[in-house]
Amino acid sequence: MSDIAKLHDAVLTVGVALDGAGWDPDAWRELPDPAAVFTADYWTDLVRTAELAGIDYVTLEDDLHLQGASEVGDPARSDSLQGRLDALLTLTAVAARTDQIGVVPVVTVTHTEPFHVATALQTLDHVSLGRAGWQLRISPAPADAAAFGRRSAETLTPEALLGEAEDVAEVARALWDSWEDDAVIRDTSTGRFLDRDRLHHVNFVGDLFSIAGPSIVPRSPQGQLPVTLLAETAETEALAIRVADVVFIPPADTLASSLERIGAVHAAAAAAPREERGLEPLRIVVDFEVGGERGVSRGPAELADQVAAAQRAGADGVRLRPARLPRDLEWVAEALLPELRHRGLTASAPRSGVETPARTLRQRLGLAAAPHRFAAASEPSAGDDQDVQTRDSQEVNA
Repeated sequence: MSDIAKLHDAVLTVGVALDGAGWDPDAWRELPDPAAVFTADYWTDLVRTAELAGIDYVTLEDDLHLQGASEVGDPARSDSLQGRLDALLTLTAVAARTDQIGVVPVVTVTHTEPFHVATALQTLDHVSLGRAGWQLRISPAPADAAAFGRRSAETLTPEALLGEAEDVAEVARALWDSWEDDAVIRDTSTGRFLDRDRLHHVNFVGDLFSIAGPSIVPRSPQGQLPVTLLAETAETEALAIRVADVVFIPPADTLASSLERIGAVHAAAAAAPREERGLEPLRIVVDFEVGGERGVSRGPAELADQVAAAQRAGADGVRLRPARLPRDLEWVAEALLPELRHRGLTASAPRSGVETPARTLRQRLGLAAAPHRFAAASEPSAGDDQDVQTRDSQEVNA
């Protein structure tokens, strides 16, 4: 065992980021049938491989434009995989065909309707029986704005996009709490299906949208889905600190750069008023490439050394980006995970590949059960509607 291994008691979570045929644009050439990436069976097989290996969760990429065509009029490349299935719908189908693993789709909050985003994610949490999460994303590309035609790209300043994303995250969390756990009473003797006093309007009014609520979906098994965010820039890192439960730190050119970033995010999150917002300490997850340009020469021992270094720097987990699927995912399952377990960096392999009962994604990430904000706030006078404060604490309508 390396002398840098197992210096911390807490084990790391392990996720896998799935995208197309892999993160390598040429990966589709190795698939026996490249069109398989547009089938539910392809994604189910990949997620089942990860599930049987004991991986905690998968994320699935999504976007509003073809790969590499972010500007209006950009031609689609003819030498790389183009097109994708909707991540949220795909993982909803996959969730019904898996039992244990967490499922986290990328869902943008730009151009989409916040109410639909919140209720669709709630539905995923119901279908998966508490295994759902959300990788929040903003979509600043001019091609995205042109695809929808509702807003001009000139109005999508970084400040506007980040402010809107913060509002959508807050509204989604409020909608997820708009039904109390015992709102559905199904009292056949009185004919009452629902206790009206246990539903709450969120009454949000922001700069770009307003929502009265409540959700049309009853409170889901987790109540609050874990919200994750990829910190590609200083601005998205700051957004993650304000609204997310988990931040993904993208791969850097050097390990030293990644370790330095972990420390900086840790310090910034610790100094932020997260507890006042009802948020737990931010979980920091570092992305590592598997295969591909940066990861091609690393064996399991070398990558495990880097994972151990990330843990010592303060990371709570790692997320792996397979360059070529399914090859690199199988390497993770057969070579890397056994090495990480041997060093005590990750949890032991589940018995026969599965656990009974399945843990929720919040449990896997070490997040406590989510309290119900409106039920707690309204005691002892349950039934009063609550107002969600906007970012600038505007007065909102009841």
